[in-house]
Amino acid sequence: MEKEVSQLAPEDVFAQRMSKKDDLESHGIKPFGGAFAGSVGVAKARGMFKPEGSAKARVAGRLTAFRVMGKSIFCDLKDSSGRIQIYLKKDVLGEPAFLVFKKLDIGDIVGVEGALFMTKMGEITLNVETFELLSKSLRPLPEKWHGLTDIEQRYRQRYLDLIVNDDSRAIFQMRFKIIREIRKYLEAHGFVEVETPMLQPLPGGAAAKPFETFYEALDSRMYLRVAPELYLKRLLVGGFEKIYELNRNFRNEGMSRRHNPEFTMIEIYQAYGDCSTMMELVEDLVTTVAMNVLGTLDISHSGDKLINLARPWRRVCYRDLLLEKCGGDWFDVSSSERASRAAGMGLDITSDTPDFEVSNEVYEKLVEPTLLQPTFVTRFPAELVPLAKRCEDDPALVDVFELEINGQEIAPGYSELNDPIEQRRRFEAQIRLSGSKENSEGNIDEDFLVALEHGMPPAGGMGIGIDRLVMMLTGAGAIRDVVLFPQLRPIRRG
Repeated sequence: MEKEVSQLAPEDVFAQRMSKKDDLESHGIKPFGGAFAGSVGVAKARGMFKPEGSAKARVAGRLTAFRVMGKSIFCDLKDSSGRIQIYLKKDVLGEPAFLVFKKLDIGDIVGVEGALFMTKMGEITLNVETFELLSKSLRPLPEKWHGLTDIEQRYRQRYLDLIVNDDSRAIFQMRFKIIREIRKYLEAHGFVEVETPMLQPLPGGAAAKPFETFYEALDSRMYLRVAPELYLKRLLVGGFEKIYELNRNFRNEGMSRRHNPEFTMIEIYQAYGDCSTMMELVEDLVTTVAMNVLGTLDISHSGDKLINLARPWRRVCYRDLLLEKCGGDWFDVSSSERASRAAGMGLDITSDTPDFEVSNEVYEKLVEPTLLQPTFVTRFPAELVPLAKRCEDDPALVDVFELEINGQEIAPGYSELNDPIEQRRRFEAQIRLSGSKENSEGNIDEDFLVALEHGMPPAGGMGIGIDRLVMMLTGAGAIRDVVLFPQLRPIRRG
């Protein structure tokens, strides 16, 4: 019969299992064992089976099903590579060992050794000859058929989610493969992986609110980085011409289905390249990774959405998208009329909202979510991207792109501004627009400007949001589904 799932309260189950642990120890059995040398993964063990022979294997894993049938026991043993059925017979193990195993619980971690065979039902099974208890589980796993269905609990107790939800485990295995393939691609194309500081004296490289801390040894206020851009450009000045950093960034802002305050991204820079270089690079990189990991360029999402990554990807100007949404006279009317129209669209527009931000609110809230298929949106207002070069044919615009897929930004990129004089003017204008009460010298990264004054080669650069890329490639509906330990509100006790 199947071992029944206990109906006891959690604290009673804990007490019951603690009692079992004590009983095991009283009989000289260690409830928390040591190494299980010579063991192989479940997937490898299954591959060792030969119909004509009796190959033996040593396997370790967690018991996830337990069926007692008189003088025999069938169990499921699971590790990171898969599941295998194990079979234990009283006359093979001997009565003392059989009785010990019979007292084990779902969730216990064991090591087993025996011969592989196939049941009449066609299932590869390991006939256990010896076993060791490696770790006694003192708390029960979520019930088999209902699983871990509480979304909040899945995120707070990710370890349980990974044990019982194969779909969740598969997403993270896919994430690891995607990151590995990105690295392989970039290294094959001559890029070098570098590391830059996560703890910085000035937050720079993005317009975002930083997390603050204090470095006692230096008696200085410090910041967790919001982006690595300014340090990576210093490396371009220093002569590293093709570089990337796979990094964690921190922004002290809100949480949502698409935002986590701690997130992973990759920034890539190529000397003597430009915005077009980066568009070609990301298009080739993403399609190569998709084919190597998924074997297809068609990605299914909930709601019967199908994303097709086949090249070439659409390219469209930011201005043209706004005209499509707001009417052909959008840029001909007064700024106050634009603000009024945007407010009428349900957007949060105030009398203090700068004119360029009014248009950008329309773009981000009403246009961007509609861009399901891969789209390069280009030629943004210069005020939005202070680190990019202006377009030669229109100095009011900068030579940038935002790659949109599935209604969200996956990667921004641009022709990097390497003029230190213009860069200082842009920083100062940005401070004026932000309404900072501090003087401009206290907000500008002077060391970065000094580096530019030594000469930075023209370059293309971009950042790819790894979490969002994984969401897109796996069909995950929320960023928390692709981050192992997402930020959550603390549980208030008492």
